[in-house]
Amino acid sequence: MTKWIFVTGGVASSLGKGVSGASIGKLLQLNGFSAAMAKFDPYFNVDPGTMNPYQHGEVYVASDGAETDLDLGYYERFLGMKTTKDNTNTSGDIYKTVIEKEIKGQYNGNTVQVIPHITDEIKNRINKFEGKVDIALIEIGGTVGDIEGLPFLEAIRQFTLEKGKGNALHIHLTLVPFIGAAMELKTKPTQHSVAKLRELGIMPDMIICRSEKHLDDDVKKKIALFCNVRKEAVMEATDCQSIYQIPEAFYKQGIDKLVMKILNLTPKKEFDTSWFDIIKKELTKTTRIAVIGKYTGMKDAYKSIAESLYLAGLHQGVKVEDVYFEAEDTDLINKIKGFDGILIPGGYGYRGVEGKISAITYARENNIPFFGICLGMQCAVIEAARNLAGIKDAASGEFDNNAKEQVIAMLNNQKTIVNIGGTQRVGEYSAKIKKNTLAYKLYGREDIVERHRHRYEFNPEYAEKLEKAGLKISAFHDNLPEIVEIENHPFFIGCQFHPEFTSSIDKPHPVFAGFVEACVKNHR
Repeated sequence: MTKWIFVTGGVASSLGKGVSGASIGKLLQLNGFSAAMAKFDPYFNVDPGTMNPYQHGEVYVASDGAETDLDLGYYERFLGMKTTKDNTNTSGDIYKTVIEKEIKGQYNGNTVQVIPHITDEIKNRINKFEGKVDIALIEIGGTVGDIEGLPFLEAIRQFTLEKGKGNALHIHLTLVPFIGAAMELKTKPTQHSVAKLRELGIMPDMIICRSEKHLDDDVKKKIALFCNVRKEAVMEATDCQSIYQIPEAFYKQGIDKLVMKILNLTPKKEFDTSWFDIIKKELTKTTRIAVIGKYTGMKDAYKSIAESLYLAGLHQGVKVEDVYFEAEDTDLINKIKGFDGILIPGGYGYRGVEGKISAITYARENNIPFFGICLGMQCAVIEAARNLAGIKDAASGEFDNNAKEQVIAMLNNQKTIVNIGGTQRVGEYSAKIKKNTLAYKLYGREDIVERHRHRYEFNPEYAEKLEKAGLKISAFHDNLPEIVEIENHPFFIGCQFHPEFTSSIDKPHPVFAGFVEACVKNHR
């Protein structure tokens, strides 16, 4: 029988519900339980795939092609699970499902309402994990008090009642701000947030307090008294140097023991602390990597890139200093001089592309390790076409549909698509790597499966000409080039897919690992 943990938040967004839930899930795994996690978001976008990264951070891609919230990246990196469409739910998608059922007559002419129809759909989606894992953690996006979040809170209230005592628990994450003028931690925001949650019929079993200062015993007693929880259930979540230290910080407070006590669980094995040891690895080397992007004003726009670089460095004892540069910067080349490596991530649209191409030329001509992802790989193809193959008008059909030399072009099956959302080549696709290539050296095998998210491809009509000019194609999906590289260079590789989505703390992605290793060798 599956047990359920619901994670809600109050006072402010971005407190770390996803990381907190994933950390608790990891502790339960280390006690021998299987765990999975899902996100329920109140916004009305059908999925995050068409959302601007400046508003919502990166779009994470699940294994089955679902375009999701970035929190699912935390779930995968912490829990080692493969996420799918079942792990991501939005109000837009839920209401769309209910409306489609109504149109088909599946409600037998009844009046369709938030209760029970929307709440039943939410509960049905939560219940998909029944019997599949020992413990399912469900994160409710937004903050308590948001009007759009009310159906989700009502659904989990009903769900908890239906599952019965001892089978579900509620964890509420709140902010305990430190007021410098008074030199005090203030508990009133937490009190109000919990009071609002209780008004909606949900009694938290545990409160996790996000704060920049440690909570002393008196503060915990006050929160326990006014929020109607035991003092032992008031936990703290202070800032850590790395988010991967949070599970151990929670472990030291006994969060996993309290969760198991409330859910009537007995550990399935002796607790495994080896996961903590990975995080404590001493970083004896340093490398500086320039990341040239289009959304550098939003830190979370490249969250999986940053995490993949960090994890690749961690396993090699390397501190990776990733510095982000705007691709439109007119002084870009001067600013990136002195860096050990250059990484160009994915993106959409023409803005900043010429700056990226200039940076690739600089990396290629000066033997600087280079790694291009998706649009970064496509820019490398354009750069090689222009400067190695002499195709001066080389361009992408994404930027100029009338360009004569479209070395990057839209696939034929994409040309008739009208809707933008969910229609790209997205999700897992296989590829075959050629032997005697950098890609084969990194992966150590011929057959790979990687996650994609794009509409344009390296036009195979130009493959032969570009290979003769020095751009080697080292992997294909059918006849579509998947990986390109340049020989006789310290490290120059571009991939059409997104390797950052499959890098985890237990197993950094091999291309990221190889890139960081090359950057260390090139350290100045």
